[in-house]
Amino acid sequence: MPLVAWAFVAYAVGLLTAFLGSGAPARAAFAAAAGIAVIAVLLRRTVLLAVSLLFLSGLIVAAMAPPPLPRWEVAHGALEPVRSELGRRIDGIFGSNAQIARALLIADQRQMPLELRDRYATAGLVHMLSISGLHVSIIASSLELLLLAMRFRRRMAICLSVVLVFGYVAVLDWRAPAFRAAVMYGTISLSRALQRPVSPWAALAIGGWLPLISPRTVLELGYQLSLCGMAALTAAGIVARRLRLEELGTIRSRVARDLLTSTFASVTTAPLVAWYFGRVSLIGPVANLFAGPVISILQPTLFLALAVSPAPRAAAFVGDAAHPLFIAFDRVAATAAALPSAGLDIAPTLTVAVASGVAALALVIAAAGRRAGRALLVGCAAIGLAAWLPLMPRPARGVELHVLDVGQGDAVALRTDRGNWVLFDAGRAWRKGDAGRTVVIPYMRRRGGDLLGLVLSHPHADHVGGAASVLRWLRPPLLWDPAYVGPTQSYRDALLIAASRGTEWRRVAPGDSMLADGVRITFLAPDSAWTATLDDPNEASAIALVRYGATTMLLTGDAERGEEDWLLRHAREHLDVDVLKVAHHGSGTSSGASFLDATSPRLALISVGAENAYNHPSDEVLARLHERGVRTLRTDLHGAIVVRTDGTDISVRNGGGDWLLLPH
Repeated sequence: MPLVAWAFVAYAVGLLTAFLGSGAPARAAFAAAAGIAVIAVLLRRTVLLAVSLLFLSGLIVAAMAPPPLPRWEVAHGALEPVRSELGRRIDGIFGSNAQIARALLIADQRQMPLELRDRYATAGLVHMLSISGLHVSIIASSLELLLLAMRFRRRMAICLSVVLVFGYVAVLDWRAPAFRAAVMYGTISLSRALQRPVSPWAALAIGGWLPLISPRTVLELGYQLSLCGMAALTAAGIVARRLRLEELGTIRSRVARDLLTSTFASVTTAPLVAWYFGRVSLIGPVANLFAGPVISILQPTLFLALAVSPAPRAAAFVGDAAHPLFIAFDRVAATAAALPSAGLDIAPTLTVAVASGVAALALVIAAAGRRAGRALLVGCAAIGLAAWLPLMPRPARGVELHVLDVGQGDAVALRTDRGNWVLFDAGRAWRKGDAGRTVVIPYMRRRGGDLLGLVLSHPHADHVGGAASVLRWLRPPLLWDPAYVGPTQSYRDALLIAASRGTEWRRVAPGDSMLADGVRITFLAPDSAWTATLDDPNEASAIALVRYGATTMLLTGDAERGEEDWLLRHAREHLDVDVLKVAHHGSGTSSGASFLDATSPRLALISVGAENAYNHPSDEVLARLHERGVRTLRTDLHGAIVVRTDGTDISVRNGGGDWLLLPH
């Protein structure tokens, strides 16, 4: 590979190292790279020096990058109104197929159901649902052919197609995958026009580098998939030429080349798909073989329909012509996903995902170079490390309570001294998704460990909305539930999934307890006789006392004053705790003065959504906590909150850094 490609890889890896390994790992990487740079100077190894310096620059740029804006503060480009208008036209032209058409034409996946993305992930086709090099190259080639058919000279046709592609990318708000593909297409087209050949690796590096004007682009899934997919395509082309596949004959050569390309693409993107989607497709290479020709026809057809949308009849005609292609595309995905063992559900830790990524990179380097031995040796070592790491015993590390930022809802994850988890609630659900899938599962997977049990405090959707996803993907062996039957669909879905997965269901009762590694969890409420008299699920919340060493934490669900009074009458001796998860998002109907006096916490944690419609937390509750000298943290202000204890001392980590919780 040319030097510019190595330079890009070093810079991008430096960015990723700093963003994903902040703290000690980033400092260690900085020290190692600085040491390599010094050695390179002493040995007069110019290339090694340049690569190490670019890695260092990536670390420094990432460290200096401003924090990401909250989702509601992210500004849209000046062409957002144009994109919105195109979205409305797509809805009118394609009807029931508009969800996929929006994704393929204007990179809008907001209306795409989660089940659809899951199906394509299992089939190994999820990369086809985001605009990337494949889609841009199809559109660019179609434009170039159209301009040549209109009798433009080849050089002019190439230049105009580049201009039109960049205009299209601008309408997409310069989305990183499309921007990368456009830059790469422009680089290769310019070399063709000037009759100056350029290495595809150099073009890929330039295309990957420019979107990093915004350093956090390196963390975007679409950007990562686009880069890996194009690298796989380039590497597969090199291997195909070495194997002389063209000698097999026209049809067999094409099939062999496509199968080789899809295999490379599936293997190269597998670590990313496993990390973000929790699965690896085994059927992907074959599914891509059938889906590739369909998308090659579907993409320009969609673009043509959008181009003629000012003429409604013509647009409707082209849209109708695309309908069989939509059916064929979805049928390939559905058939592939339905096959036995089409995909594997996995939950890699960050270390395992990185090791798998190194193996994928080694495969690409081995294909690109003439001496593949070293790269293959590194790849095999990385695969062995990825397979061995999950089998290592986890050392004792203290206990952590993670209050996740799930908006207006609850999801509290208890990490045991052995690195496993017990989850209390799973966040809210919305029309086409839930916090379990988008927040809880990725958060826990990236930190490793098994889910030992799921506790549902009560059946309201802001607490059990993500429970079905958690049960489906993390497969806890145990489900605790107060058994107060609620009308929410998410609660019913959770029970059905638990039954289908063989998860043991237990009813919460006062005095019940579980030992999660070295952590004792004791339930204080609700009592079944008390529950039978209620008409409010909040009052039947599961109340859990967590004890590790001399440290105690109380998790209260959405308990109201009635349940608090019940606890004062029946379990007062257990209420004096160090940490209190404030009930009902800080509502004024909870956290009464007598209850706070009995619990006397040093730290109060409130899970609440920003600018919520309920005005949670209540000013009265905040005042009561302040009067008692209780340090209070909120997820709407501080994001996810982590409380650590070794059984004696308590420390806290939030957006403001780490600090030690002092005694009263």
